[in-house]
Amino acid sequence: MCASYGLDPRFTDAELLAEADEAVLEGLRSWAEANAGETLRPTGKNLRNLNPLVTASEGMPTLEPAWWGYLVDGAPARFPSINTRSERLQDRPGGLRSRAIVPTTGWFELQKPDRVWHEFGFGRGVLFGMAAVTQRGRTPDGEWTTCYSIVMRPAPPHLAALHDRVPMLVPTGFAADWLTGDPTRDLIDEALLAAASLDERLMAEPRADDRGDGMLF
Repeated sequence: MCASYGLDPRFTDAELLAEADEAVLEGLRSWAEANAGETLRPTGKNLRNLNPLVTASEGMPTLEPAWWGYLVDGAPARFPSINTRSERLQDRPGGLRSRAIVPTTGWFELQKPDRVWHEFGFGRGVLFGMAAVTQRGRTPDGEWTTCYSIVMRPAPPHLAALHDRVPMLVPTGFAADWLTGDPTRDLIDEALLAAASLDERLMAEPRADDRGDGMLF
């Protein structure tokens, strides 16, 4: 599962959208600087962080704060909701009705049984996107917000020994399709093929500790 990720404000390479949207990139950089490189974690009863999410508004990429995990009846869902298996979406494509891209410079996983933390990504300073499905939810304070769940798929062979699943990454050329395409089985199948095209570039390195400073490599 993916339970934490980073957003380094020092990113210099952006592989998020096919056509770089300067407003989105500047918003991400400002958000990351204001949050002092903190690791992004699921939102919950005690941790009320809202994380930056790229959605589509009238077909254009838009940045908005969002709750990581689903809200049900004004409270965090009692079932696991921060991640969604790609296989589940293939079986039930209705879950694709609303989608987003999660910006990151790397995600963190604990290798078991060695209990060694690793950082996964494309290298220092590279901003990229993880696929997510979304739905609206009411917070404990009564406010409505966008909630998201990161889509997970089987890990490529060279990373499977570290963790058996990875986020489904979104290549820049597929970003518009993911955000605005019809919610069908074909869409998730195409997204999986697109994500696999990035496998050779994915790398992982051990972290010095698990403090979660949000900085990749």
